[in-house]
Amino acid sequence: MKKQIKCIRNKVKDNMPLIHCITNPISINQCANALLAIGARPIMAEHPKEVRQITSTAQAVLLNLGNITDVRMEAMKLSLAAAKEKNIPVVLDAVGIACSDPVRNYTNELLNIGIPEVIKGNYSEINALYCDMYSSAGVDADEKIDIGSIDRAAMTLAEKYNTTILASGKTDIVTDGKQLIHIKNGTRQLASVTGTGCMLGSLCAAYLSQTGIMQSGGLEAAMTACVVLGICGQLAQTDEGNGTFMVRLMDYLTTLTHGPVSYTHLRAHETRRH
Repeated sequence: MKKQIKCIRNKVKDNMPLIHCITNPISINQCANALLAIGARPIMAEHPKEVRQITSTAQAVLLNLGNITDVRMEAMKLSLAAAKEKNIPVVLDAVGIACSDPVRNYTNELLNIGIPEVIKGNYSEINALYCDMYSSAGVDADEKIDIGSIDRAAMTLAEKYNTTILASGKTDIVTDGKQLIHIKNGTRQLASVTGTGCMLGSLCAAYLSQTGIMQSGGLEAAMTACVVLGICGQLAQTDEGNGTFMVRLMDYLTTLTHGPVSYTHLRAHETRRH
């Protein structure tokens, strides 16, 4: 796994892929800087009249549903359609789906246009995509949700959409419906500053640009993004405050060479027995 992660990271640095991010203004700066830190090139175009052209020149696309607007809703549909026409891999970050019916309905509209290679969300968001009756307050994950139920939800969704599901939380869950990976790197301090979940989505898109549109590519990209952000978060931990933590996090994203990878790799059918 370590060699695989190193190879994907080196490919990003060597190839400097252009990553088209249509994301929310709350985290747009963090996402762009995170991409620059790992060696990718961000472009954050969101006007409906330009997104098809921009998407067509990118190596991967991130669609982030946070703080959604009518303009971005139109732009994301156009971008997703262009990506599917050109076989450009896509990450969909379903921010807000658990607390907003309009976002839930819009997510289904996007999935009717094309299925992203990776669908990402926190535990609550993945649970909401799995269960129409589930809802939560706000965009933060419900800490009462047990990991076993998210395992089952993520695997079911992966099989339903034939894609990779990334459920972020204290333990990050990545599955393609056949393999199930629990990634245990990270720190609670990542939740103390806004935008780190969105940064995870942007990293995933960058690594996806190098692993391709095949299903295993989504699994490898999501796994790499979780490990890299988690290790950098661990290294960046500080008692000096949130501002210092964010600076340190960005520094480690830029300079990371190796770290203590912590994960469990299961077969999906093994988990379904429990």
